[in-house]
Amino acid sequence: MSQSRFLLPEPVGKLLSLLPVYPGSLLFATGLNIALKGDLPPDVQQSLNGKKLRISVTDAKLSFDFKWENGRFAACGKDGEPDLTIGASAHDFLLLARRQEDPDTLFFSRRLSMEGDTELGLLVKNTLDAIELPVFELGKLAPARVLGRIKPGGRGQG
Repeated sequence: MSQSRFLLPEPVGKLLSLLPVYPGSLLFATGLNIALKGDLPPDVQQSLNGKKLRISVTDAKLSFDFKWENGRFAACGKDGEPDLTIGASAHDFLLLARRQEDPDTLFFSRRLSMEGDTELGLLVKNTLDAIELPVFELGKLAPARVLGRIKPGGRGQG
C-alpha cells in the first residue's frame, strides 16, 4: 500500500505553511507539558536542558520548535538551527501517538527522519518508549456533543 495515499494534499500543506510558527509551537509545548506531567527523569531533564528541538510535519509543512528550560518545555521562535529535528507526515505522527506504529519501523522505512544530534534523538526515543503514556485518542479532544453531530464521511447533521 502506497504511503502517499496518507499524505495531506499539497494545497493543504501550502495553506498550513502560511500559519505563524510561534503560536503552534506554544500549543505543542503546552501539550507536551500536560502529557508528560513531570514524568521526565532528572538525568533526561539535565540532558535536554537548553536543547532546541523541532518537530516537522512534512506533508503539512508545519514545524514546532521548543526547548527544555526551567523544568518544562517552552516554545521557541524559528530562529537558529535546532539541535534535533524529527520529521514525518501527519499520519505517521498520529500512528506513533496512538502506538499503532513503532518509531524504528518508521525510521528504517524512511518515513521518520532525525537530523542533528543523533545521541539526543536516541535519548528522546528511549525516554518516550520508557514512559507509560496514554494512547492518544482524537475523540477525547472534542466534547461528545460536537463529535455526535459528525457523521462518518465528514458531514455534520446541521
